[in-house]
Amino acid sequence: MTNLLGAVEIRALAEKMNLKPTKKLGQNFVVDANTCRKIVMLAEVNTSDIALEIGPGLGSLTLALLEQANQVVAVEIDDRLANQLPITASERGFNKDKLITLNQDAMTISELPIKPTVLVANLPYNISVPVLLNILEKFPSITRGVVMVQSEVADRLAAVANNKDYGSPTAKANWWANLKLAGMVSRSVFWPIPNVDSSLVRFDRIKELGSESERLATFSVIDQAFAKRRKMLRSALSQLLGANAEQILISAGIDPTDRGEVLTVEQFYSIGKKLVNGNSTK
Repeated sequence: MTNLLGAVEIRALAEKMNLKPTKKLGQNFVVDANTCRKIVMLAEVNTSDIALEIGPGLGSLTLALLEQANQVVAVEIDDRLANQLPITASERGFNKDKLITLNQDAMTISELPIKPTVLVANLPYNISVPVLLNILEKFPSITRGVVMVQSEVADRLAAVANNKDYGSPTAKANWWANLKLAGMVSRSVFWPIPNVDSSLVRFDRIKELGSESERLATFSVIDQAFAKRRKMLRSALSQLLGANAEQILISAGIDPTDRGEVLTVEQFYSIGKKLVNGNSTK
């Protein structure tokens, strides 16, 4: 088996690059090879896959992906890390053609040179939700994936309706995928050790509920409902749905006295459709 990076190699690499992990970029590098292999296994990466990795850092997870995938596309915002990654992969015995490294921002990326089939990433804590939603939206070829995020974020992403952790990110992610918790990750596998716990979330893509215009309308309903989550929907959505808000909700099969946190994405979609059709009460 190819030699992956451990704590000693990661620190030596950082020292060679004069790299000090920054909080701003959420840089906490995984220094445990077994954890990396476990994440790749949970994502069921195989030789037919093109894996997309966000924020590869010094490459510990990248190398574990290269062991299993046909190709790996790594998106790294830090140019020093992006430049070093192919060198590290090559030094560890991997074919340079298996790895494509892009020095780009995952928050805004909208196209890739090849179509990825699986996402595997250790997502920076402060931007994990918008990055995941952007990837799900822009790359429909991705059928599944495992992301490592702050445990609090993982609980939110995997929550179901009518649960205290359920919110706008969950409902939106559910437009594209089913999400579930896939395990905890010890703080000790990171360098530097973060002051938060991390968890793994597995997602599997589902058929989208409707058209792009219906998605945008549904997401605007979700945003309004959770912006005023303590209010009943007839009040929370009054600005969006107008004077007939109560009737529109009833015609969509929704109780106007419910709050947003009890609605599934399918129920939000039933309201979104009404918006697209000009707030019809029929």
